[in-house]
Formats: sequence, C-alpha cells, structure tokens
Amino acid sequence: MSAFHSLLIIKPGSFGDVIHALPCAAALKKFQPDLRITWLVDSRWQDLLTDSPVIDETIAFPRESFGSLPGAFRALPWARGLGTLRPDMALDLQGLLRSALMARFSRARHITGLADAREGAGLFYQTVTPVQPGEHAVRRYLRSIEALGFPRVDTPEFPLPTGTLPAALPTGRPFVLLHPYARGGGKSLTRKSIHAFCQALAPMTVVLAGRGTPGKSLPDNTVDLLNHTSIPELIGLIRAAAFVVSVDSGPMHIAAALHSRLLSIHTWSDPRLVGPFNEEASVWQGGEIRRQRFDKTALPPPRSPNDDDIAAMAQWVRERI
Repeated sequence: MSAFHSLLIIKPGSFGDVIHALPCAAALKKFQPDLRITWLVDSRWQDLLTDSPVIDETIAFPRESFGSLPGAFRALPWARGLGTLRPDMALDLQGLLRSALMARFSRARHITGLADAREGAGLFYQTVTPVQPGEHAVRRYLRSIEALGFPRVDTPEFPLPTGTLPAALPTGRPFVLLHPYARGGGKSLTRKSIHAFCQALAPMTVVLAGRGTPGKSLPDNTVDLLNHTSIPELIGLIRAAAFVVSVDSGPMHIAAALHSRLLSIHTWSDPRLVGPFNEEASVWQGGEIRRQRFDKTALPPPRSPNDDDIAAMAQWVRERI
C-alpha cells in the first residue's frame, strides 16, 4: 500500500467501542510518529480522546442532534463539511453505511474497512481487512494495522486521559466503585442487587457511578454519584478505586485498560468477545467468578445474578482489597 501521512479514523461509538479502537491509533502513532491522526467520534464520547498523545484532532459527530426530521436536514451540511479534511487514508472501523458515507464525504484518497462491514458499507472501500470469527473486538480492530502494512501488535496500548476526581468524593479512605447500569437490555443490576452489594461491603465505602436510579434509602456506606459524573471524573474514579465492579459497559472497558482490579458482570454477553481485554481481570457469569480468558471453553448458561451471587461477589471483592 502506498505511503500515507494523514489518517481519518471513523469510529463514532459506542463508548466501549471507542476504547476498543484506541490501540489502533496508539500503534499507528508508534510506528509512524509523523502521521497526522484525526478521529471522528460521537460528541458524547469525545472526552475519551481529549488531550490524547496519539490523536492530533477530533471531529465531533453530533449524532443526537441528527435524530429528528429537522436534524436530518442539518446532517447534510455537516457531512459536506467533512470534505475539507481530505486525508490520505480513511479507516472505517464502524462498518456501517453511515460511517462509509462519512469516509466518502471526507474526500479521502483511500478508504479501507473491515470485511464484516454491514449495510453495504464495503462497497465504498478500496481495500478490506479480513476478520476472524470469535475474536475479541480489540484484536479485530488491530487487524487493520497489519492490513495497512505495519507489524502485528501483540501488546495493545490504551492512551486514556488522566481524569479528575469528583468534588463530592470523600477523601482519605479506600472505596469500591460499582457501575451497575448498562444500555443493553438485561445487563443492568436490579435495585435490590445494588442495595445488597453495598450493604454486604459495609463499612467499606461503595461509590455508585454511571446513569440510572437506584431508588431510595441506600446503605450508609454508599456514595451516590449516579448521573453526576463526567467522563473525566469517571476515569479518575476508576483509576483511584481499590476495586471496580461493573456490568458489561463502557466504564468496564476503561477499568480493564487501566488496571486489573476489576470484576466484570456478564449476564448474557460473551466476555471472550466483548469482555475486559485484560487476562488479569475477572469475570462473573452464570454463578462463576474466573479470570478473563479468550479460549473456546464453553460458557455457563447466561443468567442474571441472584441474592447468593451478589453476596458471593461482595465477599470475593472484600478478600482482594
């Protein structure tokens, strides 16, 4: 493939997918330090890339403002505005018709994407990266690096921001961070489970973060920061936590990228494909807690945690702090 000096990465979201794709930018910058990398990202997740040492510029995709009929009329001028970018290469990691059109509107000299792209997106690609079935999303995206002519990446890097700590966080004592809610159906913890987990860890402080409503009368050892943390504050909390317990969601992937003090709760999603990309992290599934693995071992039947599971998780975490 001919040399290129500017690259547009198209990966608007979701939250976790942006984190999964970060090693691509890190590897490209490492192999070619003078490469100018621009990332087109959903404005909601733009803070994940703020002040990144491997991203030279971010382009905000205001997806939420394009959802209505008036928004559709706003989308076309925005898309046409991408034509000023003119990168040597556009790397479409989203793999949808919308993202392929973004690549075309950018007037990229060359467009490449993954072989499992949907909605006809592959019709816009000059080159296609083969993918392997049953492979974690991080590895799947990194195959693009090899397709561009660079060496295989064996140790992915996740250059995330430092983050900040919320002013409402009590200082001077360790805490467990619980992230109990996810957008995917059936992934979130119930209010009863949230209360039971916090109570089981008392008197240790449990900080709740994310988006959701846990109900009233939380245990006294609980600090409720739900709906009150920015992305930088969430990253700061994850870095500072003595341990992180999270359902399958974007913040779980941040924790996996930053350290191994993580228990990821999977009700039905396959942790080998979308779980923590960290073999030192741990996974709960089907009543079992185990280290993360990416082999073909059969998974336990999917289910939500019951009262006994919540008690066992709390005890397991307590023993590791």
